[in-house]
Order: sequence, then structure tokens, then C-alpha cells
Amino acid sequence: MHRYDAQTAELASAVLAYAQERMRFDPAPLDAPMSPAELAAAVGETVTPDGLGGAEALRLYDEVLARACISTDHPRYLSFIPAAPTRAAVLFDLVVGASSIYGGSWLEGAGAVFAENQALRWLADLAGMPASAGGVFVPGGTVGNLSALVTARDVARRAWARDGPGGTVGAAGPPRWSFVCGQEAHSSLAEAARVMDVDVVVAASDGRGRLTGATLADALDGLPAERRAGVFAVVATAGTTQFGLIDDLRGVTEVAGARGLWVHADGAYGLAALAAPSVRHRFDGLERVDSLIVDPHKWLFAPFDACALVYREPQLARVAHTQQAGYLSVLDTPEAWNPSDYAIGLSRRARGLPFWFSLAVHGTRAYTEAIERALATAAACADQVRSRPYLELVGEPELSVVVFRRIGWTADDYHAWSGRLLRAGFAFVTPTVHRGETLARFAIVSPLTTAKDTAEILDTLRA
Repeated sequence: MHRYDAQTAELASAVLAYAQERMRFDPAPLDAPMSPAELAAAVGETVTPDGLGGAEALRLYDEVLARACISTDHPRYLSFIPAAPTRAAVLFDLVVGASSIYGGSWLEGAGAVFAENQALRWLADLAGMPASAGGVFVPGGTVGNLSALVTARDVARRAWARDGPGGTVGAAGPPRWSFVCGQEAHSSLAEAARVMDVDVVVAASDGRGRLTGATLADALDGLPAERRAGVFAVVATAGTTQFGLIDDLRGVTEVAGARGLWVHADGAYGLAALAAPSVRHRFDGLERVDSLIVDPHKWLFAPFDACALVYREPQLARVAHTQQAGYLSVLDTPEAWNPSDYAIGLSRRARGLPFWFSLAVHGTRAYTEAIERALATAAACADQVRSRPYLELVGEPELSVVVFRRIGWTADDYHAWSGRLLRAGFAFVTPTVHRGETLARFAIVSPLTTAKDTAEILDTLRA
């Protein structure tokens, strides 16, 4: 089972041939899900005492299982936040899997960690963070947000223990810890609060749906003194999933900074646009945050899963996250950069390497050009919506998310339309709900998505 024998060589050739064939698709088949009963009938039992053999297992994956998965890299996959990994990133993901690298410590994965850190450095520079900034690639935005908030609370706890409560509450700490976010913040923040057993203070949005310095100040000032004393962080969103909105980063960081609060920027989708000069000004104030996340598997053309978590002062995260055990003491040396010290989790795949490899292969200018193309397509799509009398734009797009309504449609109409497009293999566009209203939403990240694609999908809404 562990030897590279003739059967393994044959399987390797088959797997590589499959990967090559998949990457040659232009575009890949959109495909669609199947029901559990349909899959059970088509596949049967795959985990058996004697095994199926490589050829049969690969056949079942190719002919049934893979085709019951929607291709997130299809140029007409415009739901949720799509993915569009470069061929270089996909190929290197095979290398990472074959290399058996442990990416949690410098001792075991120095070369991989060094390369990942160069990719993180590019992101930190785009954000205007200092040379001392650093972090780690984690599985996704949920883990990135959680890890940053754990660090922020640890900093607040240590400050409380050091400086005292100022006479407002008991010396043991506030009755409850809490953090503040806006109304359009990602659902992962509520999950982080549940895991941490802290409260969420939801600040009102401005007329555009953003958290601003003014609405943050109002939310904080409106809290009772004891509850206000327990606020340890503010989370600003740099590109909401629903509309692609960017919070007032300058105002938020100024208000939070004046009150000694940690500011975390959730830019899982939107912060990729830092690479685009045309919209860089919309992130003014980002350089003042204490931590941020951005997911390369979203708009930076890496395969799942990779979220870059960057800290202004990474030593604070190291204090909060480093795990202690006798067998781990060998890893704790002054020059070591152990990625597992900066986030939740110890075991770690070197998940940032495919992103690093693609950056190294193509150069950062290619990333700028690709992101600008997606922004241009989104702007063209918004114009297309405006030009069709049966459609109505819902807010001006800030980045590459376009939300609109089909005048006169009910929720059932939207869902039926979405299902027809997917069954036909034409496009994958799921509706969304905003303030109780069902709407259509395009999330455009792939440079292969064109204005022709969006126009042809919009035309299907005419009937």
C-alpha cells in the first residue's frame, strides 16, 4: 500500500492524465448536484474490505462523483463567491499533496514557510502594514476571523490584568466580553462569538449599508458602562459577501484607536482588490488595522482552501496561540517562525504554497490585470442591468458584486429561473435575500467571465 510499485505507477499516470484533461476544459462542465438516492444507486458502496482498485475508484469519481459537483471555476458560476484558480496554482497543489510537508513549524517545513511568508509579505505591503507584520495561511475566513478575535481578546485580558478595571467592574474582568461589527458583517463572526462565548454588538449601518466611524461611536456610547468596558475589538468588513460593500475603514480605525480597541478587517473576498489601482482608494484606513484576512481561494486565483491572516504585531498572536507541550519545546527557538503559533490549530498543510507558486510564476502585475478585468466586467454588467427596463439595480457596485431585481418577480420566480439555468448547464446563479426581498446577485471574480456572459444571462430574465 505504501510502496511505489507497478500498480502505483499505473494509477499515478491515470490520475495525472485526469488532472490534465480537467485543466484542458475551456470551460469546465458546469455540472449539477445529485440526490443521495441517485448517488447511492450510481456508485454503491466504495469503502470495502478488499478495495475497489485504483482504476475503478477513479472511474467512479470521474463518471459519477465529480459530475455531481458544480464547477466553481466555470465563468458563469456567479453564485456565492466563486473560485478561479490559475493552472499554475492547481498544478502546484498536486506537488504539495505529493510532498508530505508539515507546514506548522519552521523545523519541519522551513522552505515551505519561507515561500508562504513571501506571499504574505506581498499582501501585507498592499495593505500598507509595517515590515514587522506577518501571519499564517489558515483554511478559510471563518478560522481566520476566529483566530484574530482570540488574539484580540487575549490582548484585552492581559491589559485588564496589567492595568486594572479602572473602578468600573470587578478585577476578575468584565461580566461579558464582546466585539462590535456592522449589520452586513459575515455570518462567520456570529459563529466565532458562539465558539468564544462572547457577545456581538451589531452597530447600525449608514444609508449605504456600511459601518462608519459615526455609527461605531454611537453603538459604543449607547452601551451601559459595564458592557462597554468588555468590548475588546471591532470588526470592519472590506468587501461584504452580499453587496461587496467596504466599511468606512478610516473612520472605524480612528474611533476604535481613540478607545484602545483592536480593529480586525474581514476582507476574505474584497481585499484582493488592493491589487487593483482603480479601487485601491476605497480601502483608505486599512493600514491602521491590527489584523486582516483575505482568501486567495476567492479572488486571488488559488485553489481551496487558503485564507491569509496577517497581524500588525504577530508576536501578540504568538502569545495567544502557541501550544505548550514537552514534545513541542524543540520548536521554540528565537529564529523560528512556526505558522501554528499564529492561529487556531497545530496540524497544518502548507496551503499557501499554491498561491505563492502562482505569484512566482505569473508575477504580481498579472494579478492586477486579472482583478481589473473582473471589476470592468462588473461595471459593464451594472450598465447592462440599467439598460434593461425589466431589471433594476439595487445599489451601485463598489467591487465586483452586482445585485438587482427582476421587476414583478416573486421568490418562487427567482428560484425557478436559477434552477432552469443550472439544469441546462448554462449558468449557476442563486438568488439572495436582502431585507426580506428576494433578489438576483452576480459575484464576478474570474477574469474569464465576460460582459457577453453577463448579458446572455440577463437576457434569460426577459420572459
